[in-house]
Amino acid sequence: MADPVFHDLCVHCAPDGKSTQEEMAGMAKHLGFAGIGMTNHSNSDPVAKVCSEAGIEIFRGVELVASNPSKLHGLVGKFRHKVDVLAVHGGDEGINRAAVENPNVDVLLHPGTPKNSGLNHVLAKSASDNNVAIAFDMASLITLRGGRRVHALSHFRENLMLARQYDVPFLLTNNASFCYELRAPREMMALATLFGMERDEAKSALSETPAEIISRSRRGRNFICEGVEIVEGVESENEGGLE
Repeated sequence: MADPVFHDLCVHCAPDGKSTQEEMAGMAKHLGFAGIGMTNHSNSDPVAKVCSEAGIEIFRGVELVASNPSKLHGLVGKFRHKVDVLAVHGGDEGINRAAVENPNVDVLLHPGTPKNSGLNHVLAKSASDNNVAIAFDMASLITLRGGRRVHALSHFRENLMLARQYDVPFLLTNNASFCYELRAPREMMALATLFGMERDEAKSALSETPAEIISRSRRGRNFICEGVEIVEGVESENEGGLE
């Protein structure tokens, strides 16, 4: 069986973070990632450039930040055909609901608050129906301390149980904004066991789920390869074939 190909679809580079895209890509490659998604916030510089010299695939992404569901839907329409990874910064009940009910959204990030996990049975069912993945932010398990870390672990356990029950896709992310905040895939899988994720689930959350998100996004926008897309409505001059 071939070794899994790992991807972290939710990281941030300058000006959204402290490190350049090249620095983030270089560190990710060193740690064993085959690709990363640059998902800067929509109120920053959201669409990443291509960094071919890094020897690692860079996926164009955005993390949408909206004050209400109406504005979120507008941002989804604005960015969906520009990016490979369309994530939503959750935490508000209305934003969480709007995100999981929209099949054009790929990932819901940060659904919880210090008081609750951000998901319930209704939202989990919607996420499953619309194939919206739930992200587990490993950075919070490293940076939080004391009671806040205990609460984060509890919320992750709740969301993992809901994801299993309703067959919701989920992924792991470093959510890094500095290259030294990145952690290797196997370290992330080890951290995920702290809230009950099985090793096979964690491996899939870093390989199969991200791969499916990228594949689905590129199929949806007629992607052929970087810089080449099918443009609907444009007919070939030699439609009947080569002569």
